[in-house]
Amino acid sequence: MFLRRLWRSTDPMTGFFLVDRSRLDVGTLRPEGFKILLEILVRGGSAGPLRIAEVPMEFGARRHGTSKASLRQGAMFLAHLARLRFGKMGLFAMIGGVGAVANVGIMWALTHLGMDYVLAAVIGAVVTIAGNFVLQELFVFRDERADASRLWVRFAASASFNGIEAALRIPVMALMVESWHISAVVATAISLVVAFFARFLFHALVVYAPRRRRADAVEEPPVDTAAIRVLKAIDAEAMRPGEL
Repeated sequence: MFLRRLWRSTDPMTGFFLVDRSRLDVGTLRPEGFKILLEILVRGGSAGPLRIAEVPMEFGARRHGTSKASLRQGAMFLAHLARLRFGKMGLFAMIGGVGAVANVGIMWALTHLGMDYVLAAVIGAVVTIAGNFVLQELFVFRDERADASRLWVRFAASASFNGIEAALRIPVMALMVESWHISAVVATAISLVVAFFARFLFHALVVYAPRRRRADAVEEPPVDTAAIRVLKAIDAEAMRPGEL
């Protein structure tokens, strides 16, 4: 995943390393779990990629304690890899993809049990809206939670937007089914892809917007238009961090 940054490192996952702190831009580091060296090598130093030198070593058998590895740590590591490689929007897309697969799967199962496809789409949307919010809280906007609104406000804003989006998307999906005579499952998948970008921008700009930024927005000069703020948010949120 990081051929350019890691091609000279044979073990970027080790926890035993030395680094010249003066070469690091500490403010850019957002380590998750125990794989801090991976974070340092991928983000690079303040003057570009770090020079790597390795000294061979051998690990003996564990004599005390137990491994800290767990399913939770594995999920955190995969989420962190997605953040490093693709940026925040990439991780948001990955979670959205999981939700989309779950949505389509729920709809497929319910329609095969005889339920009307519109009602099946509503149930699938409700389940995945709640699931996606939990995953976004844990993995996508974890760093923004402290400065954002309270949990119930974030959930209400997210659920309301997703509910409105679903209320608009489902009739469009039904129109595609009736007018284009395509599968309801295919129509649902198409509508979910189209709605992805609107959901990401709303969550980045509104749901997880820092409260300080909202207060300062009143004093912004008039030349900083809404369009400019949207472009800045896309650049800051979608492309950071990542090795694109």
